[in-house]
Amino acid sequence: MTSAHASKPLVVLEMANNHMGNLAHGMQILDAFAEVVGPFRDTFAFGFKLQYRDLDTFIHPDFQTRMDIKYIKRFQETRLSQGDFLALREGMSVRGFLAACTPFDEASVDLIEAHRYDHIKIASCSMGDWPLLERVARSPLPVIASTAGASLELLDRIVSFFEHRERPLTLLHCVGEYPTPAERIQMNQIDLLRNRYPGHEVGWSTHEDPDTLRNIPLAVAKGARVFEKHVGLPTDQYALNAYSASPQQMRRWLEAAQEALVACGDGDGRHASAKEELDSLRSLQRGVFVKAPVAKGEKLDPSTFLLAMPTESGQLTANDLGKYLEFRALEDLPARGPVFLRQVQKTDHRQRIDDIVARVRKLLDEARTVVNTQATVEISHHYGLDQFETYGATILNVVNRAYCKKLIVLLPGQRHPEQFHKLKEETFHILHGGMQVSLDGEVRTCRPGDILTVEREVRHAFWSDPGCVIEEISSTHYKDDSYYLDPAIGANPDRKTYVTHFFG
Repeated sequence: MTSAHASKPLVVLEMANNHMGNLAHGMQILDAFAEVVGPFRDTFAFGFKLQYRDLDTFIHPDFQTRMDIKYIKRFQETRLSQGDFLALREGMSVRGFLAACTPFDEASVDLIEAHRYDHIKIASCSMGDWPLLERVARSPLPVIASTAGASLELLDRIVSFFEHRERPLTLLHCVGEYPTPAERIQMNQIDLLRNRYPGHEVGWSTHEDPDTLRNIPLAVAKGARVFEKHVGLPTDQYALNAYSASPQQMRRWLEAAQEALVACGDGDGRHASAKEELDSLRSLQRGVFVKAPVAKGEKLDPSTFLLAMPTESGQLTANDLGKYLEFRALEDLPARGPVFLRQVQKTDHRQRIDDIVARVRKLLDEARTVVNTQATVEISHHYGLDQFETYGATILNVVNRAYCKKLIVLLPGQRHPEQFHKLKEETFHILHGGMQVSLDGEVRTCRPGDILTVEREVRHAFWSDPGCVIEEISSTHYKDDSYYLDPAIGANPDRKTYVTHFFG
């Protein structure tokens, strides 16, 4: 987590849309709950949390005025300006609260950083929204993530994702039903998260009936250290929803948090999410739309996706995307239209990449070549991943300054196509195996210990029957300084896969 709440458990009060689009009402909520938590500050640290959505892009342009759609109506009617949000954020600090915020799109992460929040929160519906997670991972803020609806496989991948980026991550057990029925509270999930991810702080996000007091002591007894609860302030103008606590209910809830009761859910594994929960979460996920027409058989380019709500039943969502996934159209897709799962063929390259990583690591081990784990790794597949066994290489970038060092690994039978450099001069030092090199059409055979210099403008290709490990020492490498003789290679935007889990 972070030193922001030190040794005290953290209680996050979720305002969500309970400000009702009214800044003054939001400030009243802050005032009311600042008074409630006063007597408990010696026991808990307290934070308040908002939600940010860039509604002009989060909602599909054609649906901006569709008040017949539940969540569009709610979000539009509770819209606040950036100035209003900033006023609420500053109001949290003035009243002694830590500030947390949930973004639902990349633009909102920018705003959270600009508003200097203490924590960034990932909502359950965004667990698996990899474009959003990639942006969150670039933020310096500690991350809290709710886990409703997520499979163990997805949780493992998300934890690994943040660990590889050395980002602090807190996991909250959560059930995404509002309010959550008593039979689906599943408090045993706190045990599962603590046991499975011992290096991470674990907590509980609750959506139960706010008059229910039996579960918060159970969460405390099970070792939860972070707690999230929706709150609101009922007035003549605004009523509370069925899962948000009033000031009086919150006071009783905090009193109950000091009890030490023991309870468990049923079973040791990840509980099966109810259809109602998954439907609720899916309705909040961003659907995939295409900005321009896509012809049958054509590969879908993620850079042309429009990720927006609302999502229709059976539609591809942002949560279905990933850097190892490829989609091809099974039929013509019209511009600005939704993309349905039945309309695309999905290919998952993750296992293929993992197999390549394993083979490359094995060859490095055979060569007794030690690589610093800070090296970046790229798999070059010049004509596509399906031709990697014939045309390709794996490149480990060790350092790139005025001087540059790389390790190039060719698996048995691989060939690196002919190219030349205008700015870079490079020297190959053969560490293991053997290879042939063509320099302006002249073929040379290289064995372990051989050194070969490739001067600027010299056309060179190399290949290896047994496989080899090459140390490349050169002047500075520039991204756009590789000129392939085959223009199809330069025109291929998907000729490299960058791997962050090579050493893990």
